[in-house]
Amino acid sequence: MGSKAVASAGRLMMGVVAGLTLVATASQASTLSDVRSKNYLDCGVSTGIPGFSNPDAEGRWSGLDVDVCRAVAAAVLGDASKVRYTPLPPSDRFNALSSGEVDMLSRNTTWTHARDTTLGMIFAGIVFYDGQGFMVTQSSGISGLPELDGAAICIQGGTTSELNVADYFRETGMNYQPVVFATSDQTLRGFEAGRCNVLTSDLSQLYAQRTRLKNPQAVTILSEVISKEPLGPAVRQDDMQWYNIVKWTVYAMVNAEEYGVNQSNVDAMRESPKPVIQRMLGVNADTGRAMGLSADWAYQIIRQVGNYGEVFERNVGVDSTLGFERGLNQLWNKGGLLYAPPLR
Repeated sequence: MGSKAVASAGRLMMGVVAGLTLVATASQASTLSDVRSKNYLDCGVSTGIPGFSNPDAEGRWSGLDVDVCRAVAAAVLGDASKVRYTPLPPSDRFNALSSGEVDMLSRNTTWTHARDTTLGMIFAGIVFYDGQGFMVTQSSGISGLPELDGAAICIQGGTTSELNVADYFRETGMNYQPVVFATSDQTLRGFEAGRCNVLTSDLSQLYAQRTRLKNPQAVTILSEVISKEPLGPAVRQDDMQWYNIVKWTVYAMVNAEEYGVNQSNVDAMRESPKPVIQRMLGVNADTGRAMGLSADWAYQIIRQVGNYGEVFERNVGVDSTLGFERGLNQLWNKGGLLYAPPLR
């Protein structure tokens, strides 16, 4: 090929790359632009799980998953209150995300291979390390998993719980009678009405559901778990900029706890001599620019919502209604699994 042909081919390739870059940039900016245009974040949440996403009598939502939504709104819009919550049952949640009905999902959803590779969605981090367990009536006399043989088990359909139970009983050679319901509330009411003497779900949901029983003292949550259930927010796969925003929102909250930055001291911490804290709070660096955010995006998250530890404790921690120990959800340097990449 002659020099002119090479030059021509080079110009053509540069044009193609530039065109692809423009297309990619337009695609990547779509969710952020849409959220800013309507001036609120539409967040897909559960239909009501105490401690995670649950409305009160006035329709005000609260919970760990809700605080993740609020944190993204604080990072993107500078105002954690600018969120519209869309309650979604398991059967509708993925279609709502893929169709653009919601900007993100934050509703006790397990990160699995199939969901991450076949549904056009991608998980943006883990906010709660969970596992599937069993809640039993004390009158059943069941105290461990081997005693579940032949039990009637209430399960919510369309969840990973349904598959996990089938796998577990097949592997152990035990039998069970599945009693399947469409919603979490129906599953709980079926259990309370005696349709089954065992209810299975993620431990996070079992602890939440127990608070809604007329007599919580009449049930026991077994200590054993049969699965790994990493729960986290999810976004559409075709928008890497939005994926980075949601992902780093989660990481900012985890890093803030590790660095000792919280709601009460975040303003004072802007005077910290530590470069890593100055960088995180936008004092001596602009980590938001590459994501299309302001320099103080992480500062807004911490000031308005808090670090991960604060979010955990007020919603599901030992002093909350649910009473969860941190366990696996503790920071990596305190024996847990929470580990966020550095902000640099």
